[in-house]
Amino acid sequence: MRTRVRGWRWRRNPLRRRSDVVEAWTVLVVAVLLCVVVPLAGAAAGLRAHDRARALAATERATRHQVRALVVGDRPKRLTAMQGDREHPYRAQVRWTEPGKGQRTTWARVPAGTHTGDTVPVWFDSEGRNVPPPSDRAAVWQHAITVGLGAAGGAAAVVLLGHAVERRIALRHRLAEWEREWARTGPRWTQPRT
Repeated sequence: MRTRVRGWRWRRNPLRRRSDVVEAWTVLVVAVLLCVVVPLAGAAAGLRAHDRARALAATERATRHQVRALVVGDRPKRLTAMQGDREHPYRAQVRWTEPGKGQRTTWARVPAGTHTGDTVPVWFDSEGRNVPPPSDRAAVWQHAITVGLGAAGGAAAVVLLGHAVERRIALRHRLAEWEREWARTGPRWTQPRT
């Protein structure tokens, strides 16, 4: 039969060691850190990442413009995984008319399933280079949530690693205390009785 006494580390008793008290306080501190500080750190990192990503998306929207272009020339060519993105995995020659500049032709990334003769949306920066479309609200939130969860996970890992180190140190101290106690009381138990 096994009896479990709750809170024995907090009450005074002859079996309680200093390392037990330190471990009890450490468990309390770790619980507070995991329940309060870790979520706050994740939320703070996520909100900061959201602000930065939203500012970057606003800059992208201000410096990029979309044109409707006609795919001309050969069949679109598939880009390698390193060159393309998921939404625009092909590259094709496109032509469009710019007000005041006339017709322009260039190579641009186009969506999958595009054929010669199709009209597709193409994005360009202020220097005329083909660029991906600016980030939308969903991409901004996805980035913020990813950063927030990563920060919370990292903070939790640091807290749990610190707790594991503290438990290892507490165990060494506890064993050293027991050795000292046994050195003092052991001879009385092991001496032959007459």
